[in-house]
Amino acid sequence: MNIASPQRHDVLARRLGALAHPARLDILRHLAEADCCCCKDVVGRLDLAQSTVSQHLKVLVEAGLVRVVSDRQRSLYSVDRAALGELGAAMTDMMRNCCDSERCSGSGER
Repeated sequence: MNIASPQRHDVLARRLGALAHPARLDILRHLAEADCCCCKDVVGRLDLAQSTVSQHLKVLVEAGLVRVVSDRQRSLYSVDRAALGELGAAMTDMMRNCCDSERCSGSGER
């Protein structure tokens, strides 16, 4: 992910925002362990109402971190591992660009 483009900044911000809630991090971890599951499976693992889990899943799907497919009468959710990999790479690049310079020498200058 090239973080220099404005469109990529929007994607990066949306994905980081989706991860900025402890419940969504728990949901993502559960999905990563389970490969794929329905909302009911997530509710069974977390101490959250079904409507709350559904809303959190919606945020993760809209951010592109989770995929959803219909399986008859239920929806199956899975982690988009490529999207998470891109997010990790983008954050690594950003940290390198921000901190791998003489400006971050710890001298306290701004």
